[in-house]
Amino acid sequence: MSKKILMILTSHQELGDSGEKTGFWVEEFAAPYYTFFDANAEITLASPAGGQPPIDPKSELDDFQTPATERFNDDTLLQELLANTRLLSTINAADYDAVFYPGGHGPLWDLVDNQHSIALIESFLQSDKPVAAVCHASAVLLKAKDPQGAAIVKDKAVTGFSNTEEAAVGLTEVVPFLLEDELKKLGGQYQKVDDWNVLAVQDGLIITGQNPASSEASAQKLLNTLES
Repeated sequence: MSKKILMILTSHQELGDSGEKTGFWVEEFAAPYYTFFDANAEITLASPAGGQPPIDPKSELDDFQTPATERFNDDTLLQELLANTRLLSTINAADYDAVFYPGGHGPLWDLVDNQHSIALIESFLQSDKPVAAVCHASAVLLKAKDPQGAAIVKDKAVTGFSNTEEAAVGLTEVVPFLLEDELKKLGGQYQKVDDWNVLAVQDGLIITGQNPASSEASAQKLLNTLES
């Protein structure tokens, strides 16, 4: 029986007060999506506002194209699915085997405090189902707690977009917080490799990837967990 994987994307498109646009990063959606699709998983897309989630325009630049993004650009069926994401508030965790959050800067604003997202993450983990996030989307874990009220990242090996990577893209002063710092403050055992290199970390049911390059590896860890 095919596995049912929920993918939750941001609906936020304003990059702080910079006047620039943000959203989700195409590679961090496309690479995991096709990893799941090619493994015959049943994939549902959702977002806080439903409908078309905003694409970070920078992620469409030539420098950031990969085989997965090129496949996405030619995939009218997936583009149609993406234009019609389900409303996050209508999603029931019991209907899915796992959840994956693609990154981009958008989640720093709208998915950190989203009560539906937090409740879903807590429900997945309490039901022994894996939760995965890549890059900035590791921020979705910050407010989720275990049944005892402790942060779910406490004492867990985790990663996400690093302070040095944020500095490299010149957005240290634009983002609402630095993800690496916040994960550490909550007692997360933050791990990183050199900027832009691949790192996907798994600690129990929590899977995190450091940056766009880590999206496929994070998705593969999620698949491996479902198949084990």
